[in-house]
Amino acid sequence: MYSKTVMDHFKNPRNVGTIEDADGIGELGNPLCGDMMTIYIKVVDDRIDDIKFQTFGCGAAIAVSSMLTEIAKGKTLDEAKKITNKDVAEALEGLPKNKLHCSNLGADALKLAIKDYEDKKAGRPREKTPPDQHLHTPEEKCYCPYCDTEVPEGQAICENCAFSEEEPAD
Repeated sequence: MYSKTVMDHFKNPRNVGTIEDADGIGELGNPLCGDMMTIYIKVVDDRIDDIKFQTFGCGAAIAVSSMLTEIAKGKTLDEAKKITNKDVAEALEGLPKNKLHCSNLGADALKLAIKDYEDKKAGRPREKTPPDQHLHTPEEKCYCPYCDTEVPEGQAICENCAFSEEEPAD
């Protein structure tokens, strides 16, 4: 079910914690599974000098956060922005299909932390992204947070698994 690498990062997560004077913070959650990730970065000379995470969620979410921090540490901001959910999943030697959404959370939380840093540096007020929204740039494709199938921009329901980003009616 889980690779040895996933189990290692779950049982022995790297870079757990917070950075009190973080240069950037990215918070993201998934309402479908309840996972919540916060990524903290410290930037020196346009490089991620330190990175920490706090994750509330399943073993896959913890492993994704741990691996993401290992991949991103020491990278330039431009290099770190290019880290994708697929990169994280591949570094973990795969994730079960129903856990691929966790890798989306990690990559997107890192992008939010970088955006937070860049906004602070430019003097722009911090934009709060709702914790249940994923982030991507126009040139990136949008993927279902549950099954990782590509979903056309603006389409609210995944045709593969029927996941809906719309709020259920009360």
